[in-house]
Amino acid sequence: MKHFILFLSLLLSLQTVRAQRYAIIDTKYILGKLPDYAAANTKIESFAEAWQQEIDLLQASLDKMYREFEGEKAMLTPELLKKREDEIFNKEKEVRDLQRKRFGYEGDYFRKKQELVQPIQDKVYNAVQKLATEKLFDFVLDKSEGITVIFADPKLDKSDDVLKLLGIKL
Repeated sequence: MKHFILFLSLLLSLQTVRAQRYAIIDTKYILGKLPDYAAANTKIESFAEAWQQEIDLLQASLDKMYREFEGEKAMLTPELLKKREDEIFNKEKEVRDLQRKRFGYEGDYFRKKQELVQPIQDKVYNAVQKLATEKLFDFVLDKSEGITVIFADPKLDKSDDVLKLLGIKL
């Protein structure tokens, strides 16, 4: 009877233990192969360039104001001196505010990137999830960022399978 119970518990414990299946993908590689992603990045960069030019023009105007102020400083009355300093301070604030609006946390750049790139990332995520479900993977690790994979057997890399699910020909 003892042997039967021992055998039964061993059998049950073996049933509950199964090898965990995992795969490794490289999202940078996958995104780099998607034409939509390249187009979205091109659009984002064109917006960023235009916004940076806007900031640069405002900064050039501020620099000109400051140079003129430095040249005239000795000849200004205390009231005019204070007025010019206030104008320069306000212009500096305007430049900082515009920089924050365009490139700050949750600024225009961040929002535009979310708007254009997030749907593409969602498609990749859905394809990975579909692959994991179909192939019964317990874990899918991304070796492109965040998680450091020191060694990965190339046969575990399923990035090309994700690309196939997305309809990208290799």
